[in-house]
Amino acid sequence: MNPTGMWDKDTTEAFLHSETIPIRLSCRRPAGDLWMLSLWFIYRDNALWCATSAEADVITYLSSTDQVAFEVSTNQPPYKGVRGNGTAAVIPDTEKELLSDLLDRYLGDTDSPLAKRLLSPDREEVKIRIDPHSVYTWDFTERM
Repeated sequence: MNPTGMWDKDTTEAFLHSETIPIRLSCRRPAGDLWMLSLWFIYRDNALWCATSAEADVITYLSSTDQVAFEVSTNQPPYKGVRGNGTAAVIPDTEKELLSDLLDRYLGDTDSPLAKRLLSPDREEVKIRIDPHSVYTWDFTERM
């Protein structure tokens, strides 16, 4: 990743590692119109990783085209964040390892009713790997 904007690669990666705000992911639906959704994410291995149900609409959309745009940005001042575009790949997560990591990251553990429902053996889970191609960063801390 070679970001443009306010931050260098190390600062960008530190932000992505530290922030527990959802990623906003944009893709195209099969008819060609745009779709956006929010997902939990984790940054590792130079990629953004998300988890969702194998039956989620976004999985169908990504099977039509792997081109995506994304944004991870703070919702409170001072506004700062990372946006860009890249490609997405859908990968089975039969052991729900990524989902477990995301539950730990966002909820602190896997003991909540939500976590237990998501980790149910009846639910088929997939990973979405987003490989960033173009990344832009901004930080309005000094202006605010």
